[in-house]
Amino acid sequence: MAAPEFVPTKPTDRPRHYTSPPRRDDEWYADRPGDLVGRGGQPDVDAGRMGAPGPDQGYLLKLVPLLRPEVRLAEGERLEDAEAGCVAIALKRASLFGRAPVIHDLRIAYALWGYLSADAPADLVAERRRRFEGVHLTAHHYPELRAVVDAVPADTLRLAPAQIASQAPAGWRELLSL
Repeated sequence: MAAPEFVPTKPTDRPRHYTSPPRRDDEWYADRPGDLVGRGGQPDVDAGRMGAPGPDQGYLLKLVPLLRPEVRLAEGERLEDAEAGCVAIALKRASLFGRAPVIHDLRIAYALWGYLSADAPADLVAERRRRFEGVHLTAHHYPELRAVVDAVPADTLRLAPAQIASQAPAGWRELLSL
């Protein structure tokens, strides 16, 4: 095992120390299957429903329990489905602004689908029940989860939280593209 030069050694030992590997004279090329540089870079986010990449997205999972007491579910709805769909929408909103998610992103996602209102319109509840059913099982229902996220246009997600709170859930048809 290599040791730093200041470590005392026996006179008969031949200790090794770190040396850099030899320099390579040839150039490096992005020619491996995972290298995206040679193929035009990162694929378009909207092509193929690849999601919405952004920084520190896992932080949103710490925020989800904070809003659980405010979520209002209708009969036959599951909290896991509401959380999975709204987390994906919140991540899309955060990535539009190029930042990590915050509590307002999640609150907007819940408000758009009427989860924060005890008296959400019956047609909105029927629509969300149909769309959100089973989306927490992303291994089997990923296309359905992406369809929930795609139903919320970027223009809606760019609105301020106060604007969405004043329009939703009564004006939900104008905020969503179904």
